[in-house]
Amino acid sequence: QVQLVESGGGLVQAGGSLRLSCAASGSGLSINVMSWYRQAPGKLREFVASITSVGTTNYADSVVGRFTISRDNAKLSLQMNSLKPEDTAVYYCYGVIRAMPSNIISSYWGKGTLVTVSS
Repeated sequence: QVQLVESGGGLVQAGGSLRLSCAASGSGLSINVMSWYRQAPGKLREFVASITSVGTTNYADSVVGRFTISRDNAKLSLQMNSLKPEDTAVYYCYGVIRAMPSNIISSYWGKGTLVTVSS
């Protein structure tokens, strides 16, 4: 069974930086794409950034130039710089992953980590 566990959230002042991590665990993982989403209070969950198995990245317009997504094997990271109060949200790790013994591609979500940016 695949599990995604996020870490690195916390409280930071506007203009500061945080680095989020997401560790994927399971047997025989083959990762297709991994992404970060976020959900602010009272709002829908929204896409933040993604990275494919060959390293192609994509970002939401609101974070371009400030956030950087990267992956090292089964560990996904999100470097967040120049944080703004509007970046406050629960950040979720999402993965499209093939795992053993089923050898079926499925999508998985982590439970999220809270990022709070104070003004």
